[in-house]
Amino acid sequence: MDTNKEMFYKEFVQREDEFIRAPYNPEIEFYSSIKAGDVERVTELCKDPLVDKPGLGKLSDDPLQNLKFHFVITTALVARYCIQGGMELSAAYGLSDYYIQKADKCRRTEDISRLHPKMCIEYATRMRELRKNTICSTQIAQCVDYIYDHLHARITVHELAEHVHLNESYLSRLFKKEVGTSISEYIRRQKLETAKKMLIYSDYQSAEIASILAFPSQSYFTEIFHRYTGLTPGDYRKQYFRKSMTDTRGQV
Repeated sequence: MDTNKEMFYKEFVQREDEFIRAPYNPEIEFYSSIKAGDVERVTELCKDPLVDKPGLGKLSDDPLQNLKFHFVITTALVARYCIQGGMELSAAYGLSDYYIQKADKCRRTEDISRLHPKMCIEYATRMRELRKNTICSTQIAQCVDYIYDHLHARITVHELAEHVHLNESYLSRLFKKEVGTSISEYIRRQKLETAKKMLIYSDYQSAEIASILAFPSQSYFTEIFHRYTGLTPGDYRKQYFRKSMTDTRGQV
């Protein structure tokens, strides 16, 4: 069963556009993944060249200039999302200026398309590091990465302690000191954040999500989800899926 849950979880991270409800445009997932520092998912979403992205509007009669305009729009939106996620203004806009200047020097659409994933992945990588900016020790940083990579499984303090070669009690105290919350609370919050994405961006039902993310039961998942969000998983999907369908009109 654990193998199946891992497979489903990996599918959520790696699926292409068929994972998205048609005719949903995956712009929100794209920007949210960068904001969350999900480098793996951003890499997948950037696999197709920018020039081949569906739905690119015509902003110029010149193909190269048209793609440059789209690149600038995308970069500006990426910077804005990252600022919302906690990146400093100077860092976000400095990186934006750097890549826009690089794009301006491109002389072929292929060059723009190659630059696009580099820009997106660099922002995502910086956001991934940003989520650990209050962490001082290597062991806690390793724990955080381990948790993100194993949200499909039941993660225990004992398992984490063995992973980083620390005593369980010491690890628990160190984690609370550096992250500001207990290990179990941190894991629970990350699973719930992933559940939110799955409710909006996938066709998985609540029971399937509960199983994939290794919640003890669907009822427990529903109870915890409601406690943290004020909504049931079904109501959350209805509210935010409708919002994403009407509000997503940007560029990828």
